[in-house]
Amino acid sequence: MLAVVSRRIRLLKKSEAIKLKEFCTARNLNKTPNDVELLGEKYVTDEWTNVTPKIIEKLGRTLHTTKYHPLSHVRQRIVNYFYGNYRNKCGNPLFSVFDNQKPVVSVHQNFDSLLIPGDHPSRSKTDCYYVNRDTLLRAHMTAHQSELISMGLNNFLVIGDVYRRDEIDATHYPVFHQVDAVRLCNNDEIFDSVNDPEGLELFENRGKESKEKQAVHSLEATKIMEHQLKRDLVGLAQVLFGKDVKCRWVDQYFPFTHPSWELEVFYNNQWLEVLGCGIMRQEILKNCGVNDRMGWAFGLGLERLAMCLYKIPDIRLFSSSDSGFLNQFKFDDPNTPVTYKPISVYPQCANDLSFWLPENSEFSPNDFYDLARDIGGDIIEQISLIDNFTHPKTNKTSHCYRIVYRHMERTLTQKEVTEIHSEISRNAAKLLNVTVR
Repeated sequence: MLAVVSRRIRLLKKSEAIKLKEFCTARNLNKTPNDVELLGEKYVTDEWTNVTPKIIEKLGRTLHTTKYHPLSHVRQRIVNYFYGNYRNKCGNPLFSVFDNQKPVVSVHQNFDSLLIPGDHPSRSKTDCYYVNRDTLLRAHMTAHQSELISMGLNNFLVIGDVYRRDEIDATHYPVFHQVDAVRLCNNDEIFDSVNDPEGLELFENRGKESKEKQAVHSLEATKIMEHQLKRDLVGLAQVLFGKDVKCRWVDQYFPFTHPSWELEVFYNNQWLEVLGCGIMRQEILKNCGVNDRMGWAFGLGLERLAMCLYKIPDIRLFSSSDSGFLNQFKFDDPNTPVTYKPISVYPQCANDLSFWLPENSEFSPNDFYDLARDIGGDIIEQISLIDNFTHPKTNKTSHCYRIVYRHMERTLTQKEVTEIHSEISRNAAKLLNVTVR
């Protein structure tokens, strides 16, 4: 998540403008490159290609495994929790950890293998960074779930960077990091704590799906697995937020789990969603060749946790190379308590940009956000839509966006901001086909 804060602001050069045009996300331009190189491998591009140069720059940074990085500290705390709570008969950790999976995945991995319907909005080009029609930058670490299960793994954590087109503010960024986990259990493991397990089975014939369980699962097995899942995730929340933290469960829907829940903790005088979880859809396991186990899964975001645990106010800081930020986390014990001390005391500069949307053409605010980010980089602190107006006679729609600029390491001049703002305005008119007001 997050971009590197530049030591000096660089305006969009001519060569970068060409790149931006080639990778423009708003329209299917005729002039697109034949291929794009990601992490040393070339991929053919097509009309679905919308990954931008700024996003490509962020591939392979592995902040979640960088020594002394706050994201790495939180990752290690989660890994340590599962290492400590799940051990095999020999005393070795039961969970395997995968934290270097390649972020370029197939559409099948990211969606189809997880039973996400073809018309689901999460597949949209406005939500995902597509390399081509069949390939994209993973939108969640769950994309690796089926391949790891097919390898014969029953207990694992998979951790890495994920990519989603999103709004721009202090808590959203198109690159962030997730932890995804899976635990599969057979009949003996699930009913191990039952005094008289005879006659208890994982599956039932001619069952019916209800709010409480899937059709193929027995109610007894589902309830035991639900209890174990919730017990262990509340335990994780207590390790991270303190043993006295208040927790609550909220029923949720995910295509790949049923029943499903979100765990919320009471933090900073409000309920904060920490993770999503549920009993895995048995069809996913069956497609992976697993017929004698049922499982649970959960996913959580590292940045959200780190911002809470360390009181970090701006998501861009995680990509900062500023020693004033990074040195605050230079300790070996990941459980070391620390509260972030602000390093940026520099003022904001805010400019508004209004334009008429193109007629008879699709427009998404995410298209504008990507364009602005490619030009302004991480000096753009926030973009907000402050006015949405439709003319009563012409039915033309106008958007007005407020762009807040702030450098994390020095004061911006109004001249610098004006030049960048003008560059955004010119490219919006040229590449998004809008009419600037």
